[in-house]
Amino acid sequence: MSRAVEDTHRRMLRARDAMDRSYAEPLDIAELARLAHVSEAHFIRTFRATFGETPHRYLQRRRVERAMRLLRETERSVTDICLEVGFNSLGTFSRTFRDIIGESPTEFRRRIVGLPPLVAPTCFAKAWLRPSSFG
Repeated sequence: MSRAVEDTHRRMLRARDAMDRSYAEPLDIAELARLAHVSEAHFIRTFRATFGETPHRYLQRRRVERAMRLLRETERSVTDICLEVGFNSLGTFSRTFRDIIGESPTEFRRRIVGLPPLVAPTCFAKAWLRPSSFG
């Protein structure tokens, strides 16, 4: 791999790490592009080429992953979870959750109630529970 490609990947990782740290905040493409030292359009194209999805879809998937954990581990309402993970609308949250997971947040919670807790190394549990694609 050339040095230029490695540098590009490093820049995209820096931006993705920032998204992971601030997943509940609104997506600011301009700020992420600045972190990666590229233009906004170049950032979106390069992010997609590097990670296989647009920054927006990546952020939505990460929010849904966090919502899945909260639905599994807490008794908080779906609305509270929706707002905590960064969605502004329960309808958008529910539609996005269904697109990614294949069922509504309420159906997901109902299905997992009573299942034993996951007993596996964290890295395996995260990989197993990670949604594989975006609707």
